[in-house]
Amino acid sequence: MSKLLYSVTMSADGFIAGPGGDMSWLSEHLGPNPLVDELIGQIGALLVGNRTFRGDDPHKDTESEGKAFGGGWEGPQFVLTHHAPDAQVPGVTFVNALDEAVAAAKTAAGGKYVNVLGADVARQCLEAGVLDEILTFVTPVLLGDGVRLFDHPGGTNVKLERVRLDEMPHTTSLWYRVTG
Repeated sequence: MSKLLYSVTMSADGFIAGPGGDMSWLSEHLGPNPLVDELIGQIGALLVGNRTFRGDDPHKDTESEGKAFGGGWEGPQFVLTHHAPDAQVPGVTFVNALDEAVAAAKTAAGGKYVNVLGADVARQCLEAGVLDEILTFVTPVLLGDGVRLFDHPGGTNVKLERVRLDEMPHTTSLWYRVTG
């Protein structure tokens, strides 16, 4: 059965995007990463938030803009939104309910991971109890402001169990299982 995995690169101070969703900070930190290469082969579908789909892209203004993992992955994408575009987008299904989006993405993933992209959709998956794992690539930069990895006004206490730790020259990855 497919699992939902939220994978994301974040700054050392916990931001996944700068103010206004700016992802330009990430472009200088992209590069060869054996764990990313390994992960790409394990992804069967994407569950994407509306803001991420519409422009939070570290590859903006390059030939890789709008392509998952900079063009390193292709497959079915499910975008959670209440504002689907009028024109169809090849390979993309727009869904306005989380439960429907999760079910469709899991079916399409065929036993592989459903990779969640976007802080808000990841938060919704956590709150619904359907997010299985979180993989963070911590990059040695401080942004000071922007979109947080996880934001829950009033706080919460989501328990995680570390599954894997990888240290590379320019990033540290922490892979967790959501336990409660």
